Amino acid sequence: MDIREQAHKMKLASPKLAATSNEQRCKALQMVGEALQAHKDEIFAANHMDLDRAKENGISDAVYKRLKFDEGKLEAVTEGIRQLMALPDPIGKVMLKRQLDEGLILQRVSCPIGVIGVIFEARPDALVQISTLCLKSGNCAILKGGKETAETNRVLFGIIHKAAVEAGLPEECLLQAELHNEIDELLGCDKDVDLLIPRGSNGFVQYIMNHTKIPVMGHADGVCHIYVDEDADLSKALPIIVDAKTQYTAACNAVETLLVNRKVADAFLPELAKALKDVGVSLRGTKEVMEKIPVEEMSEEEFHTEYLGLTASVKLVEDVEEAAEHINRFGSHHTDSILTENPETAAYFMQMVDSAGVYQNCSTRFADGFRYGFGAEVGISTSKLHARGPVGLEGLMTYKYKLFGSGQIVADYAEGRKQFRFRDLD
Repeated sequence: MDIREQAHKMKLASPKLAATSNEQRCKALQMVGEALQAHKDEIFAANHMDLDRAKENGISDAVYKRLKFDEGKLEAVTEGIRQLMALPDPIGKVMLKRQLDEGLILQRVSCPIGVIGVIFEARPDALVQISTLCLKSGNCAILKGGKETAETNRVLFGIIHKAAVEAGLPEECLLQAELHNEIDELLGCDKDVDLLIPRGSNGFVQYIMNHTKIPVMGHADGVCHIYVDEDADLSKALPIIVDAKTQYTAACNAVETLLVNRKVADAFLPELAKALKDVGVSLRGTKEVMEKIPVEEMSEEEFHTEYLGLTASVKLVEDVEEAAEHINRFGSHHTDSILTENPETAAYFMQMVDSAGVYQNCSTRFADGFRYGFGAEVGISTSKLHARGPVGLEGLMTYKYKLFGSGQIVADYAEGRKQFRFRDLD
């Protein structure tokens, strides 16, 4: 059976999953967490196979870090599952209740999106996060991981799917696509798949967006900025910048460009250069920056670069207005931070920077569903339609309108025999 047939079966089964109780879905999550712990040796053995093959293929350090699934990653995903279980049921929330007329009641009620296809590269922990989020939110999920972690993904999926079905969820709640040609098959399932979420490189995400009619949610790149304002506490600035650049260089929320106010440049840049050099970060910058610290020269057009490694761009700006303009021009609308003790300047930055996440005095690495208390995330969206920022449970929900009547017909209202009497109900 090909992906199209299986996607159609999932579409038909999706209302059954949406109709399950929160208790059923939480029980499934509990069983998934227990099964992952019980089979961890099998998971780690599969991951070692993927890591060995990656070394043989000369894969980059940035990608290699994403491939690894060890005790730390296992504990992180199981903690995410525990958080998910503790969250309220996202299904069936009455968001609006309005009387249109006596005996005619309208409700807007939350419900799952339906069938979600998630295509991701390199990260086996993403498979756990995505599948458990979809189960908790009542969405069927088609999962296509990268070939780099084929062995790990296969083992993880088998454990998760088996536990979910044993907990009483429909067989079609989850599907794993493993073959490369199945990506194109999935992109053609616009009648049965309601949403695609791609996670990977800029080129990969752009390919997905350009080759499907299915709505796509996500982001193509992560060019994140930190602006060091004239009123920044410079003792806070260095640890924040080092963390944002080096805590996980391959992440989309790692900082790539540092904007420094000219008024503090002479005092701050030498300290910045030393702190980053000590952790192995090389700097690129404009001619103006080169006059103050040793950096590789770069042109203005290169400020859209996403390094995903131990390199950062540096530019001097006059004020917060110029910083915001630079970010809106060269950034990816992902996550950007200002370091300042001036509340008015911070307020301006947060208002004028057009990004999914705008921060004050903290690392851009906080842009993560787990750190937001969402339990996990299926990805980060820079879209302004539907979900934005880290996409957790709420981002996987939509709503439907339910109208409860008692024999009303539109003709009575259109011809003046009756009138609407709108009243919002508690």
